[in-house]
Amino acid sequence: MIRPCKHSDFHAMFTIINAAATVYKETIPNDRWKEPYMAEDELRQEIEAGVVFWCLEKNGAILGVMGIQDVKDVTLIRHAYTHPRFQRQGIGSKLLKYLAKQTRRPLLIGTWADAKWAIIFYEKLGFFLVTETEKNILLQKYWNIPARQVETSVVLSNIPVKQLVRD
Repeated sequence: MIRPCKHSDFHAMFTIINAAATVYKETIPNDRWKEPYMAEDELRQEIEAGVVFWCLEKNGAILGVMGIQDVKDVTLIRHAYTHPRFQRQGIGSKLLKYLAKQTRRPLLIGTWADAKWAIIFYEKLGFFLVTETEKNILLQKYWNIPARQVETSVVLSNIPVKQLVRD
């Protein structure tokens, strides 16, 4: 069952995000990695900033989480993580397909440039990489991330982004 996360799910969300994020440890630049990958305060700040987390739950256990955030004229997919024991079982795909149906806005996804498996995952679901120039404009316009993270990230979209980068 896919459902919105509740306040009582916070610990499970925190645990899944940090357990699943360990795959990035050898992929992202050392200066962007920290332990835990997402601190509890950072997760709370993301929720307060408007990231609405959804989860896929089975038999009372949360197997994966994914956030969705409306920013200006787009919807961002944020913090997509599946518990390591349940990866490659379609959980992320189910969550993304479900969340994509929750909006009529263009969808944008940011991820680490060297996380090739993540990029392939999103491409299989119909997203495509935007150009380097478009990426830089979109990350500055819709995300609040440090310049170093902009340098080491990519953006994927479900629509051509020419109009988004002009506005």
